[in-house]
Amino acid sequence: MELNFKEIISVSLILFSVIDILGSIPVIIDIRRKTGDIHAEQATLVSGGIMIGFLYVGKSILNLFGVDINSFAIAGALIIFLIGLEMTLGRNIFKSEESTGGAKAASIVPLAFPVIAGAGTMTTILSLKSQFDEINILVGILLNLVFIYTVLRASQWIENRLGQVGANVLRKVFGVILLAISIKIIKSRIG
Repeated sequence: MELNFKEIISVSLILFSVIDILGSIPVIIDIRRKTGDIHAEQATLVSGGIMIGFLYVGKSILNLFGVDINSFAIAGALIIFLIGLEMTLGRNIFKSEESTGGAKAASIVPLAFPVIAGAGTMTTILSLKSQFDEINILVGILLNLVFIYTVLRASQWIENRLGQVGANVLRKVFGVILLAISIKIIKSRIG
């Protein structure tokens, strides 16, 4: 196990495209609007913990509970589907968690999981493990976490630049995209 710059870049780019934190900006803005705030540090740490934990013991944990990767991916896809419905229809499906943590709780579910460290990310980490050294995957995860934290911290600034109309349009469009992504994940895992 040695650091390999080429592997680190490859892993970082693959994870960056799967996590798609830039594409998740409408979800982040929506969560912040509902809860009043996003705890960037907490969301980054929890999603990082999930990714790093899954790197080392993910397959064993799923096996322990008798859950296969396909079932795990479908469960994550269903949560993404419901988030997409909320964004598209403007209705609240998820119960407001004001009494049980509010922004802190929302920074974990659905933000840290499944938006940032979802089933696609975890499945990708398992497949990367078969191709790259663990240390290079770990560095790639850490580089992505720095970028995730930066985007989460800048979500208010990004929303201000978009404006109310821009944020609403982006929310609806991305809601439909989330619905399509979730259906694609379910179709690929069932078939």
